[in-house]
Amino acid sequence: MGVDYYRILQVDRNGKDDDLKKAYRKLAMKWHPDKNPKNKKEAEAKFKQISEAYDVLSDPQKRAVYDQYGEEGLKGQVPPPGASGFGHEGGSTTFRFNPRSADDIFSEIFGFSSPFGGMGDMGGPRATTSGFPRGMFGDDIFSSFRSAAGESSNMLRKGAAIERTLPCSLEDLYKGTTKKMKISRDVTDSTGRPTTVEEILTIEIKPGWKKGTKITFPEKGNEQRGVIPSDLVFIIDEKPHTVFKRDGNDLIVTQKVSLVEALTGYTAQVTTLDGRNLTIPINSIISPTYEEVVKGEGMPIPKEPSRKGNLRIKFNIKFPSKLTVEQKAGIKRLISS
Repeated sequence: MGVDYYRILQVDRNGKDDDLKKAYRKLAMKWHPDKNPKNKKEAEAKFKQISEAYDVLSDPQKRAVYDQYGEEGLKGQVPPPGASGFGHEGGSTTFRFNPRSADDIFSEIFGFSSPFGGMGDMGGPRATTSGFPRGMFGDDIFSSFRSAAGESSNMLRKGAAIERTLPCSLEDLYKGTTKKMKISRDVTDSTGRPTTVEEILTIEIKPGWKKGTKITFPEKGNEQRGVIPSDLVFIIDEKPHTVFKRDGNDLIVTQKVSLVEALTGYTAQVTTLDGRNLTIPINSIISPTYEEVVKGEGMPIPKEPSRKGNLRIKFNIKFPSKLTVEQKAGIKRLISS
């Protein structure tokens, strides 16, 4: 019989269409050449064999010929005239085996050309209709394809995510807040006609969230035929603050002090982001690199908002532009004593 297509697909000889599809999906994912860059030639051969087996067994006419006459009967070594299952015209068979390309079969089953990237030419990197760049694969993506595909051969493509920046003040990110965003999007009404709707989205900003935090609203993009609507993603941005700079969970404030204060003592006054007034006496000598650290007065830690980072006070020391002879002599006398 030559090649055993049932064995290649690992299905029973009485396997139904659903069994064939299930077996093909599993093996095509495993042996796709883009998933096997280290043994690509072997994978390509296996992938074509799996595709050919599915092509034959999923087609009732091809399968009937194969079951009766094997691979030889399919591929041109025609059975004798008058054999069952064959019609004749002028002494030659009317049946022709035209194998489809592995790419076409994969595309038909999964609904897109490849989850790994350009499949037709196995060429260089490029994005695909699935939205994933070439070579980006792993168990998480495979499982999502399998579960999304289920037992259906028509898998819809999802539009690329729509990203929007959401500027927040440092006060918003310190205390947490609720923001309302108005969006317009195209949808299809109950009669199937396109219409535009406006919607208010509520975004809960949690205390301590950082720049770059993403909030996703699934499938809030425009609806269009044959495409799953895009996710709408808001990305937190941090507006500059007039007093504080943020460093991770810490807050930094810089205060101006005179040289006398730097040497003899200084009391820092700081108004916090939630409006409290802190009085911090500095008893150390303030050098240009000195930092006063106030524990627990920084930004809330997102996973534990009751805990906070630190407040770090830096200093800008104002030196006098000139000194009199008497002042110089006085300073020398004081410091050298």
